Amino acid sequence: MNPYLVTMITVAVGLIIRHQKEILLCQRKAHLPYPLKWEFPGGKVMDGEHVEDCLHRELAEELGIEAKIGKLYHRGKYVYPDSGTFDVSYFLVPSFRCGMVNNVFAGLRWVSIIELATFDILEGNTEVVQKLLKEYGTA
Repeated sequence: MNPYLVTMITVAVGLIIRHQKEILLCQRKAHLPYPLKWEFPGGKVMDGEHVEDCLHRELAEELGIEAKIGKLYHRGKYVYPDSGTFDVSYFLVPSFRCGMVNNVFAGLRWVSIIELATFDILEGNTEVVQKLLKEYGTA
């Protein structure tokens, strides 16, 4: 039995929205699993780490920002057949300090929330994308 399929991997993700209409998308590098897919920034929670602390750490590592972690916006589970079950908490990030830099992604892009459906987004994010479109996706 594949041990990845029985282990729950906890992940914290930041939804960085500006002006109630644009959101930050990050593109995975070509050599990583799910190459060049678009996703929201964040990462895996380490043993003993609180989810919000993980997101604060990940946003600092990935984007060089000191983020204010807001309310939990969505929580979902997704199974990737080749890598396991992910329990993902999506937090709103209402503000951040420091200039944003790209430390790990192939690219960063601010996109209109109504455009989210046109991007090749990582499959595990489909449910939250639908929720964002419903809530924020008006022209």
